[in-house]
Amino acid sequence: MTVIALDTSTDMLCATVGRIDGGAVQLLASRDHLCRRMSNVELTGSLLDALGQAGLTMADMDAVIVGRGPGSFTGVRIGIATAKGIACGLGCALYGASTLDAVAWTAWLAGERGLLGVVGDAMRGEVYPGVYLLDEDGPQRAFAAESVAKVDPCVAAWNERGDRGGLVLSGDGLKKHKARFEKAGFARYLDEALWYPSGEGLLHAAAASGMDGRAASGDPALVLPIYTRLSDAEENERKRLGMAEPPSVATTGTADALADIHLQLRPMSINDVEQVAQLEARAFSGAPHVSWTRRMFEDELAQPGRSWWVAHDRGTIIGFAGGVLAGDDFEIADVVVDDGRRREGIATRLLARLAYDAQMLNAQTASLEVDADNAPARALYGALGFAQAGRRPGYYGSGHDALIMAARLPLLTTNDGALTEPGASIRPWPIEVPPRDAAAGTAFAEAGDLILAIESSCDETAIAVIDAGGRVLSSIVATQIDFHARFGGVVPEIASRKHTEAIVGVFEEALRQAGEALGCGMLVPRDLSAVAVTAGPGLVGALVVGVAFAKGLCVATGLPLIAANHLEGHLFANLFETPDLEPPFVASLVSGGNTMLVHVRAWGDYEILGTTIDDAVGEAFDKVAKALGLGYPGGPIISKLATQGNPRAIAFPRAMMHSRDYRFSLSGLKTAVITYIEGENRAGRPINLPDLAASFQAAVVDVQVAKAVAAVEEYGVPDFCVGGGVAANPALRAAYLEAFGKRGVRVTVPPLSVCGDNAAMIALVALRSYKAGRFQGLSLDADPNAPLGTWSVRG
Repeated sequence: MTVIALDTSTDMLCATVGRIDGGAVQLLASRDHLCRRMSNVELTGSLLDALGQAGLTMADMDAVIVGRGPGSFTGVRIGIATAKGIACGLGCALYGASTLDAVAWTAWLAGERGLLGVVGDAMRGEVYPGVYLLDEDGPQRAFAAESVAKVDPCVAAWNERGDRGGLVLSGDGLKKHKARFEKAGFARYLDEALWYPSGEGLLHAAAASGMDGRAASGDPALVLPIYTRLSDAEENERKRLGMAEPPSVATTGTADALADIHLQLRPMSINDVEQVAQLEARAFSGAPHVSWTRRMFEDELAQPGRSWWVAHDRGTIIGFAGGVLAGDDFEIADVVVDDGRRREGIATRLLARLAYDAQMLNAQTASLEVDADNAPARALYGALGFAQAGRRPGYYGSGHDALIMAARLPLLTTNDGALTEPGASIRPWPIEVPPRDAAAGTAFAEAGDLILAIESSCDETAIAVIDAGGRVLSSIVATQIDFHARFGGVVPEIASRKHTEAIVGVFEEALRQAGEALGCGMLVPRDLSAVAVTAGPGLVGALVVGVAFAKGLCVATGLPLIAANHLEGHLFANLFETPDLEPPFVASLVSGGNTMLVHVRAWGDYEILGTTIDDAVGEAFDKVAKALGLGYPGGPIISKLATQGNPRAIAFPRAMMHSRDYRFSLSGLKTAVITYIEGENRAGRPINLPDLAASFQAAVVDVQVAKAVAAVEEYGVPDFCVGGGVAANPALRAAYLEAFGKRGVRVTVPPLSVCGDNAAMIALVALRSYKAGRFQGLSLDADPNAPLGTWSVRG
């Protein structure tokens, strides 16, 4: 195979072209160079330079190889997202290789033999350690799987090996921690130039691995980063859950309003073990084997390398599951769901959380034991990819055998009855596209140029396809709400991880639905005329995934790249409701991250009249909901409660209502709500949640509407529009319609389907840029603070 190899896990950007024939590797060209924090800017250009040096083009590539880390989380994702985009653009295989292995091969290629200790920089005073034996055949691992360790324990562990004098050290972690190893007596170090991976080393690492395992098909969806640990938020959560919980808020009036809120999943805490032990005892009452005790659960939660989750419905635990990391296998110890809540998919969701944690801890497999007579459980595990790996006769008592079942990670998930990988290709990779008939050709001609748009600015992975006439042929959104709900808001690191997992599957589903709309079954990248991506504003780590994937698509196909502004997308979403909307008008952008009034003088010509000086509207809703223990996202929950409450029951402040400008402030209102809750608790009075929700919502709506009316009157515009996730709030929509209806001003609110983050609105922005010939170079990078108007086409 002729392959292109890349790695951005460290400060060394690897961009290499080579050939792999079995285990033989031939280096054709390399553009490796040190590149600190600029890999998303320089990677695609370096790959093209390497191809040019080799006298080849992307079309000559049979496969892509990418370093999976461990390393900088963002750096790893830049490389993997770019590689996924290239593989999807070419329709070729994508294989991953360990960055630690690439460092070891780099040392081997330099002539080093004997014992090698690789010390990768994991930041936070930690390292990624790996010991290899370098013989004439190449590096041989002396460890099972990549892991993370504090520096001093790593030094101590290597000291205990007894071969300190023969161990030569390498790795970028030595730049920070070499003195610690020297102090312990380690005296041999490779030249600093060899402390990093190289493209040639990556080629050898991939060839030596046989490019086998679950990703043997080359499916780009299955190549994921090696993390070795959870996000900071998840690790801190596990520490916090070991502490006593504060008293709950006493409430009234919630039963009907909250009856349809879906069950919540979160890590098990020490406060859960009483309910968990009781559920365990009920589930296994009369069973042939001994159930877990409260003390056993308490002991488990105190140990490292564990993952235990509970499913609860308004405080009542209805299911739980947990296990322990053992080498590179995650052993699932227990899965229980209340008898009355079975067949709701709860066990599958719990197992998905365990599998996610296991992957983040770098487990390669998962295993469990199940009673051979438990047919429902065996069916569930089989549907998730578990297969029988052994049998223990009489393990659960006489006549009750235990089946040992094992699965490679990631687990399979069920989707409309079919088995698919999480985020994986919708059919075997590479996708086979059926021949197209004359009718499809006619549909393509009528559609004109097609643009694919990508949105990943926060916690939704979204891709849409639009035709030349502005018809949206597909719009796919993969949400991550379940993964963020327990934190009461979006966790940026988790969002970035989930984008990397989901983007290939979302891409392929968008092409499939667009193809069906055109009568051809499936689009392929060559059917497209351009690729657009949200480049800002938003969460930088989330934006980077979308931008890198888009640039990978473009460098593979030669398609032009369009940058879109997320805020402008929310403005353009109003065109789905009012296609003839034209400036000038005033618009309110209200979401979890933004609150602003904008005077739209012309498309692309925006005057910001005022923004929030602290919290955004959506953020305030989420924080109040969190204070009340109502879950995330807070907007829909509070809105539903408010319909049953009295908006005048509690006199909350209308901050900056009369400030005579267009700035907003929500922090004071949020504080007033929390103060009210605390006061009622001290007085021993239960809080009427519907009244509180209605009063809080009314305070927010009153200020938003008053300032919007003032702006429309000052600027004399005939139209008012609203955009962003909070635009879905029924009370806000109704208040705008009532206030402006009296004044003869037309109000446009987007359809509910495009109020939240989506790629259809980005596609509308992109279509305008495409027609104006406004394209970006492959050095485009994410800009988390991009102001409204960045990359816009004026006029």
